Amino acid sequence: MTREQLIGTIGKNGRRVKMQASDLSGFDFSGLDLTQADLSFSNLEGANFRGTILRQANLSFSNLDGADFRDANLFEANLNFSALEGVDLTGANVEGATFNFAGRTKYRPDTPTRPEPITLTTILQKPGWGTLIGSLLGALLIYGCNAIIYFTHLIWVAKDKDPLLAGLYRFLIVQNMTDGAVVFLLTWALSGWLVRQFQSGWQRHAVITFAVMISYFIINQGLYVALGKEYIEALAKRPEGIADTAPWYFYVFGDLLIANIFLYVLLQGRQLTRKLSEQEFQLLNMEKLKTRAELDALQAKINPHFLYNALNSIASLVHEDPDKAEEMTLLLSKLFRYSTGREGELFASLADELEMVKTYLQVEQVRFGNRLVFSVEVSDPALNELRLPQFLLQPVVENAIKHGIAKRADAGRIDIRIYEKNGELNLCVHDNGPAFPDDMNGGYGLRSVQDKLKLLYGEDARVELQNWPLKQILLSILMTKVRSTPSTITPDAN
Repeated sequence: MTREQLIGTIGKNGRRVKMQASDLSGFDFSGLDLTQADLSFSNLEGANFRGTILRQANLSFSNLDGADFRDANLFEANLNFSALEGVDLTGANVEGATFNFAGRTKYRPDTPTRPEPITLTTILQKPGWGTLIGSLLGALLIYGCNAIIYFTHLIWVAKDKDPLLAGLYRFLIVQNMTDGAVVFLLTWALSGWLVRQFQSGWQRHAVITFAVMISYFIINQGLYVALGKEYIEALAKRPEGIADTAPWYFYVFGDLLIANIFLYVLLQGRQLTRKLSEQEFQLLNMEKLKTRAELDALQAKINPHFLYNALNSIASLVHEDPDKAEEMTLLLSKLFRYSTGREGELFASLADELEMVKTYLQVEQVRFGNRLVFSVEVSDPALNELRLPQFLLQPVVENAIKHGIAKRADAGRIDIRIYEKNGELNLCVHDNGPAFPDDMNGGYGLRSVQDKLKLLYGEDARVELQNWPLKQILLSILMTKVRSTPSTITPDAN
């Protein structure tokens, strides 16, 4: 696909581009608007994303080694499980972006370091303007507190001597406190929406200014009618009247000033909590690389003893039963194709995993003959679409063959049942071999399954070895964790 074709696709699809599992290495995306684009599982090595808008884009499971993201907008983009070796993020907006299990990013020495975001905290720590702004904020806060104390005291003194004045002061306190609360709540409620809708800071502040002005007139008019009108009209009929006050627009200006300060602090606080410093970013990704390496090391491989036994069975069947030998060879080829053809992926659908397990058991069935019968049952067909760690069931089934069926002289049986219960996905592997000993901790296969579940799901998954009411190994994973796993790959025609 050429850059011109991509630009045409953007116009046709209304900016939502879907190019999953595509080879786009070295492609020039610079300056394009790829908001909410789906480029997951793609080869984007060395791609040019300089100045590209990638807001809420999905770049998960992609190879982004050497890509250029300088000055790009990666707001809330998904870069989970992506290779990021040598990526340049200088000047990029990564607010809200996720980098779970992503490769380490290297900042090139010949480019300037991304400046630390300007926040209220950093401003107040600087001399000059920081001192001035801190002084003004302190003055406003103290002035407001003292005004509340002053009017509260007047209400207390005047409540018996002059109920009308006491009522007026109560109205003023309620009015100002309501204004302050509404200004903050309105700004807080709109801050996230403003970030998603507007890229420019002045646009966000213009919208919040308009919203606060509208709320000011509505709220103050309502409070005047409900609480203040009675006292103000009665006091106005007195000979001395009511003391002159500042024009109304001065009070509006105060609300607008506070609202814009709140918006600034909220947005910068959002960046402060979501943006990592250079050192923290490096340390986080090093930890994720370590975890990924551990998962790769735990990825189940075909047991050499299984391969040895399978090849011996094929050799013995070549002369006795050529058709059976051919069948076993094809099954073994299918099994190895599954094992070696999914490099770099950590997850597969439950249907794919069960297909691989069935192939494994069919190979063993040729070897054991009538001594092995197996069944696979999934309680709900919808469960087949769930994504699970690769090679999660095969080591458990292999354990059932080695420690169960192989130790029986008569017919052996393996039953695999998949079902959902109490908010958990349960994967059971039952065999009718000898019971588990009390001190059994499992061999390497079971330990690899336990370690893999712990790395990916923490305390939300467990492995149980049960002898009653049936001998079985039970893997349980919280359904909410399973459902949050990336969906099945759908390669794009482009």
